[in-house]
Amino acid sequence: MTDIPPELDVRQQDGVLRLTINREARRNAISSAVVRGLSEALTAANQDRSVRAIVLTGAGEKAFCAGADLQTGQSFQFDYSEPTQGIANLFRLTRQLNVPLIARVNGACMAGGMGLMAMCDMAVAAPHAIFGLPEVKVGVFPAQVLSLLNGLIGQRALTELCITGEPINAHEALSIGLINHVSEDLDAGVQALLDRFLDKSPAAIRRGLYLMKRIGAMSFEESMAFTESQIALFALTEDAAEGQAAFREKRKPNWSGR
Repeated sequence: MTDIPPELDVRQQDGVLRLTINREARRNAISSAVVRGLSEALTAANQDRSVRAIVLTGAGEKAFCAGADLQTGQSFQFDYSEPTQGIANLFRLTRQLNVPLIARVNGACMAGGMGLMAMCDMAVAAPHAIFGLPEVKVGVFPAQVLSLLNGLIGQRALTELCITGEPINAHEALSIGLINHVSEDLDAGVQALLDRFLDKSPAAIRRGLYLMKRIGAMSFEESMAFTESQIALFALTEDAAEGQAAFREKRKPNWSGR
């Protein structure tokens, strides 16, 4: 990761890569530099076997990410000669990510910030966090974010968020399945979630995320045909042999991650 911008803080310790959007004065709004930095960091992490998990958050305590930076006046200006755009490509990238990605929602999670949260595999929020899709208030619609939220939560809840533009609180977000946990001590809550899978097989998790991210768009028969071939590949890994041996020998497994 040679070109990470100052708008993104990147730190790695004990197998966990922590990415912090460092634009607190702008409520951690998305910029082109943030998108580029996240794309580079996630691409590198996906190729680094020492990275067991990634945590994404925003600087400070007020905002996870407020979405596009409307103050620039250029938030919805694109190069229409390009068939794909920056943040959409970031969302596409996370569908190729085989490392668990956790959103640490430390405050307001709005508009495009909902997309960043939804692209994560799991999410832990502070009690004061709020979630919303206010795009209709400025005459647009959360189009790209819909690709991530559609299927993550129920259609009626999603429709209400989109067409009213009104936010919901952390406990309401939990009740509709938008997030996994609400934690009074946010860092402790994130660490508790990390602790529940960092001792598990890296190979199984890596292949498992690959599997999960591909069967969503398949029909039942397509999914069943794909998964019945995949289970044989799980069983061929070194971790599978070690895990079963450890079970028989009543000891903790020593994972190789292969």
